Amino acid sequence: MAYLSPEKHKLVSDAVGNAEATTSGEIVPVIAQRSDDYSDIALTWAAAIAFTAMSIFAAFPSPFLDFWDATVADWGHEWTTGELASMTIALGLIAFVGTWLLMLIPGLRIALTPAPVKAQRVRQRAIRHFKVGAEGRTHGRTGVLLYLSMQEHRAEIVADDPIAVKVDAEVWGEAMADMLDEIRKGCIAEGIAAGVRDVGVVLAQHFPRKDDDRNELPDRLIEL
Repeated sequence: MAYLSPEKHKLVSDAVGNAEATTSGEIVPVIAQRSDDYSDIALTWAAAIAFTAMSIFAAFPSPFLDFWDATVADWGHEWTTGELASMTIALGLIAFVGTWLLMLIPGLRIALTPAPVKAQRVRQRAIRHFKVGAEGRTHGRTGVLLYLSMQEHRAEIVADDPIAVKVDAEVWGEAMADMLDEIRKGCIAEGIAAGVRDVGVVLAQHFPRKDDDRNELPDRLIEL
């Protein structure tokens, strides 16, 4: 799905162009719907719920067996060891499949993913996109990626090595804060533009624009 209209894309593109007018750095803003499908998290939850259901049945079998006898079994039914084992496995399978089906809902799957896992996956995806789209693609290795992952509500700033050597990670905190302040209000394009402007200010201090500088990466927002 497209998050921004052509007018909002132009707002971000203009911000990138204006920021790069004062620096030899290249700024690449990227917005993604999400950074991972978290299928392993869904599998973990399904297995955990299945194991819990089987454990509860093993610890307190009477309510389950009484319900089964009252609704399905014949009078005077006696449970054998094999039947108990089969019931345990059946409950586990039902719990596993039911949980897995529920976890197919993307919003629920992301909501049940631990925050540290989401932060790590977003960071990994941001670095992956940076390596493909920006790293080493400028003459002075002065590319910076602003990455926004919508469903996780996470953002990352990744820079080429020459920039990382001169600019501490904490310096990007202001750009991140300004960007997220606007995004929390629902102003996605304005937030990205604010982050781009702040990054441009930092880059201009350490990598001022030279007379022979040329634009090496497109001044546009990439939607994934």
